[in-house]
Amino acid sequence: MSHIVKLSNADIRQQDGNVVLENINLTIGEGEFTYLIGKTGSGKTSLLKTLYGALPLTKGFGEVAGYDLRSLHRNNMHLLRRKLGIVFQDFNLLTDRNVEENLLFVLRATGWTDAGLMNQRVTEVLEGTGLPAKRYAMPYELSGGEQQRVVIARALLNKPALLIADEPTGNLDPETSDDVLVLMRNLARQNHTAVFCATHDYRILQNFPARIIRIQHGKLIDDEGVAIK
Repeated sequence: MSHIVKLSNADIRQQDGNVVLENINLTIGEGEFTYLIGKTGSGKTSLLKTLYGALPLTKGFGEVAGYDLRSLHRNNMHLLRRKLGIVFQDFNLLTDRNVEENLLFVLRATGWTDAGLMNQRVTEVLEGTGLPAKRYAMPYELSGGEQQRVVIARALLNKPALLIADEPTGNLDPETSDDVLVLMRNLARQNHTAVFCATHDYRILQNFPARIIRIQHGKLIDDEGVAIK
């Protein structure tokens, strides 16, 4: 299995430059589903931001989807981002546009120009997330679970090698959280997409076991070996 994420002897810094994780090593393979857990303020979000280029890697080696994190700059950041899908706790949908327009906006922003292919891809991701009937709905007309499904559809538009999810069920009730986790795992399996999911919801870890990366005292502890069922 080739790797999608590889960090070696890397330091992870917060926005203010303070080191929160020191000399860490992490590898995530193609199609692998991995949880990231740790206390608030432990560095989970800083680690994820480093992986998608929002925070610079200044020490150690880092590679994501074939891109060297140390070599990222404004002119090539978009190339990495095309390989990634990102799902946040807050949905961050464009509230003045319907579901289809939200998805088309992302396609245009990532270089798509063929209207027919764009329409086809929107149809595919909406069918994959169970939302074809919501194509022309406005975000305020959707439930929280439906909005998060749109966010997942948006994240999958460019068939990413890695889906990064930062507390994706944080604003959802338990039943809806379960639906979203099942959706993410099924879509990841079908598309052979790796998933790195930060969560505080230990109920999810019990219900949907997978590999766990734990942040503790500024270090990564790999509780590996819990197979996805």
